[in-house]
Amino acid sequence: MIEIQRLTTTDADFKQQLEALLAWDSASDQQVNQTVNGIIADIRQRGDAALLEYTRRFDHWEPADAAALEIPADRLERAWNSIPAKQRDALAHATQRIRTYAERQKMEGWSYTEKDGTLLGQQVTPLDRVGLYVPGGKAAYPSSVLMNAIPAKVAGVPELIMVVPTPDAELSLLVLAAAHAAGVDRVFTIGGAQAVAALAYGTESIPGVDKIVGPGNIYVATAKRAVFGQVGIDMIAGPSEILVVCDGQTNPDWIAMDLFSQAEHDEDAQSILISPDAAFITQVEASIERLLPEMGRRQIIETALRERGALIQVEDLDEAVELVNTIAPEHLELSVADPQLMAKKIRHAGAIFMGRYTAEALGDYCAGPNHVLPTSRTARFSSPLGVYDFQKRSSLIMASATGAARLANTTSVLARGEGLTAHARSAEYRSDGTQPTAPPPGDEECCGNGCCG
Repeated sequence: MIEIQRLTTTDADFKQQLEALLAWDSASDQQVNQTVNGIIADIRQRGDAALLEYTRRFDHWEPADAAALEIPADRLERAWNSIPAKQRDALAHATQRIRTYAERQKMEGWSYTEKDGTLLGQQVTPLDRVGLYVPGGKAAYPSSVLMNAIPAKVAGVPELIMVVPTPDAELSLLVLAAAHAAGVDRVFTIGGAQAVAALAYGTESIPGVDKIVGPGNIYVATAKRAVFGQVGIDMIAGPSEILVVCDGQTNPDWIAMDLFSQAEHDEDAQSILISPDAAFITQVEASIERLLPEMGRRQIIETALRERGALIQVEDLDEAVELVNTIAPEHLELSVADPQLMAKKIRHAGAIFMGRYTAEALGDYCAGPNHVLPTSRTARFSSPLGVYDFQKRSSLIMASATGAARLANTTSVLARGEGLTAHARSAEYRSDGTQPTAPPPGDEECCGNGCCG
């Protein structure tokens, strides 16, 4: 019998049960922090030499020199041409859909001119260089390459640097092919905290970047947190999550498999079903029991469902919406009769999958919207990765003479109220709308160099 919590919102201790279910400590322990901080300091001090040493130690292969860490661009193209046509077509299809969606996210600059001639606006520019971390070895995720690289390229980032660890010198052709499809500029076979440090601070061979994106293990996540401020990062992601709201009219096998789809990521993943229909919840339980033995990652799914999964009965769908906004899930499926109406009531969710036919898995690969989403209830204040994460905004201000005179008094009053006299006088100099001419020759004290005439 598969163990998965079954809760009811009418339980006296439901709030406490829910808090315990959602609790997730993403903080690194002291040993991980010490290890990561030591690696970062070593990379900053010794550069390529330290990078080569960590590659030998952790990835168990012997690069001849730092140059051997880079994969030539033509090898990416060869990987693209060598994978089966079926995989190439799937990558091309996913690439096209992700790019089409991303194109709609591009921010454009704007400006307006006030009656006195003062111009105000915003200028949008891409980041100069971005680093993309991609898990390597047995964990080959070409979809992660596409989801992180394509928005950066759509934003106009001129140089995208990808790092991917290669344990025992093993490379995934599918990952390299995805890098080719997404337009990645350079690829280095490095990973772990050392790769994050190299991207953040640069080495003799690895160029420093302005922002680091992409998933990784606890050492990668801890390193990203440590270098934040030196560079930007996308987010510190927790385990994958799915929350399904169902009115009881969807095939229970479909719902069970949707719960499995995130539980199979790892033992800490979270899968939750919310429904007002007790009989339907029982049917889903039966589907879980019957379908789980078929799964290739059965043990992982079973552990995830036992440790962090739940089947929750609510009074009605209105209460389900309240619960969704409390949980703020990464992935939300609305498997109900009118999902668009319900979606308008959702305030906190990373991505909303509407309707009985919209499996969350479609969003992981090829629907179009990004699969890099806020986890661990951070959807309350953050958003999916997008083109806007690779663009910067600069304010534009150009005061006319009349506008400067109009703004000077307000500036002066506020600046003097804060005790900032130079601020006030800087504005006051321009308060009459004219610029004084330079003193005529002879009006100032002569320096004695014969320049005063």
